Amino acid sequence: MKPTPKLLLACLIAMAMAIAGCTTDEPAEESGDAGEDAAATEAADEEPADEEPADEEPAATEGGEEAAEGGAEEGEFFVREDYERQLAQRDVEPEGDPAEPWLQAIDPEMVDTSEYAVEEDGQTLCFSNASISNPWRVTGWITMQQQVEVFQESGEIGEFRVADAADDDNQQISDIQSFIDSGDCGAIIISPSTTATLTPIVEEACASGVPVIVFDRGVNTDCMVTFIHPIGGYAYGADGAEFLVENLEEGDTVLALRILPGVDVLENRWAAAQEIFADSGLEVLGDEFTGGDAAQIKDIVTQYLQRGDVDGIWMDAGDGSVAALEAFEDAGVDYPVMVGEDEMSFLRKWEETGITAIAPVYSNFQWRTPVIAAVRIWDGEEVPSEWVLPQEPITEDQLGEFLEANADMPSLHYAKFGGEDLPGFPEAWTDR
Repeated sequence: MKPTPKLLLACLIAMAMAIAGCTTDEPAEESGDAGEDAAATEAADEEPADEEPADEEPAATEGGEEAAEGGAEEGEFFVREDYERQLAQRDVEPEGDPAEPWLQAIDPEMVDTSEYAVEEDGQTLCFSNASISNPWRVTGWITMQQQVEVFQESGEIGEFRVADAADDDNQQISDIQSFIDSGDCGAIIISPSTTATLTPIVEEACASGVPVIVFDRGVNTDCMVTFIHPIGGYAYGADGAEFLVENLEEGDTVLALRILPGVDVLENRWAAAQEIFADSGLEVLGDEFTGGDAAQIKDIVTQYLQRGDVDGIWMDAGDGSVAALEAFEDAGVDYPVMVGEDEMSFLRKWEETGITAIAPVYSNFQWRTPVIAAVRIWDGEEVPSEWVLPQEPITEDQLGEFLEANADMPSLHYAKFGGEDLPGFPEAWTDR
């Protein structure tokens, strides 16, 4: 479908408003499964309307163009000091062996864990997981289980107790409370569903005297022994936004596709993108919550293409990027400059189409690190208080390398999963 010229669009809007007043048929603001990198809740209840919205302006939801014009506002999910630190950390050489990135650390400050040292092997490890509701989390969960099996075979871990909250904050609070009440956990690993809501129960777990390890998403406390994560959401969001600025021209348009609100790593990604887009000369058409649902992503992109050109796509989690590209194919228009992720479906689509693209990475190998941290804590070894792992996007010159290394992996696999040296490789990931 040929995009509607802007002049005609303006006339249609004026005529529609004069005749019928203010009507709406815009992409719906929604929340749902988090992508990768990371974060997840239930899919949204209301989907964008099916009718062609040719007589309406695209919505700029959750800030949209207005927010981008002035950059991100200081607040709960944008702290300039943290933003600038993360962007600088991208250029810091991590400590440790680059062949084992899950053990590397950027500017670590080590903490004494001797108070948690135990003499007995076979400790019970408890894990409260937000969910396995998206491919990134499924890939990481497989990697974690494989790492646990290594330590079970060596006798360092006994029972591995797991509670999956299925993206329900209340369920996860209950799960953690059960771990605390049992008194059986030698350590508790927590991947929080959301940030603020999970903070009190994480603090209660810390107060129980059991070593607590938080990873993936953060909470508003530093009571845990270690907080493990890649550089972070600001760095992820900036990698994609900077790429669009470098590969588009002033006046070009960008559509931002987001997963859901309220999760720190996702909000940080968008805040970083807003900050970079603010002075770029690019026009941000809007930012839309997609629930991480491929059909919804395709529908939203289609609606924007019916209204005009979309020159670039920025995503806060790229596991639905193929669906976004299919909307361009169906419309018969040129592909956009694309921000995807290191999911294999996108990497293969990238090679197939020859698009201009980048794959930001929220390092999936981080799922190994909390298990290793627990064993080190039981041994009384020092660990970083904030264990910052490397986080490097996949660029065009690296694409072939990662495609070859993961040639037998399924489409929903993540290239930087870091499990090649684990005993279950590759079957544990190919037979998911």
